[in-house]
Amino acid sequence: MSSHRWIGIASLVAATGVLLGAFGAHALKERLEAAGELANWQTGVRYQMWHALALAFVALLSERRRVPGFVPWAFLVGTACFSGSIYLLALRLGTSYVWPFTPLGGTLLIGGWLVLAASALRFQGPED
Repeated sequence: MSSHRWIGIASLVAATGVLLGAFGAHALKERLEAAGELANWQTGVRYQMWHALALAFVALLSERRRVPGFVPWAFLVGTACFSGSIYLLALRLGTSYVWPFTPLGGTLLIGGWLVLAASALRFQGPED
């Protein structure tokens, strides 16, 4: 996929992160606080926003040098699984079938970072 499309996707992931952060802080605040889940919701938003920025960074980086195709997909799917499952768990929706998506998403996020690191450490550029 082109870097421009990944930047567009990253922007949408960030925009929904802002929306979900505001929704949790305002419309859902009482419900989340009563259930003791506000901190969990905020964790989901935080990971979503950081990985939206990481996805945009990878897209920009890919314009200058080759980035393994696994990396942006790992960030996108990992964020959807990790943050999405945390949102559902914080709302107490689908807890019996949603919880496995949290570690799956986290594993994809870690994998994306490790593949990106390995790619960068193997890179033989003009300054090496």
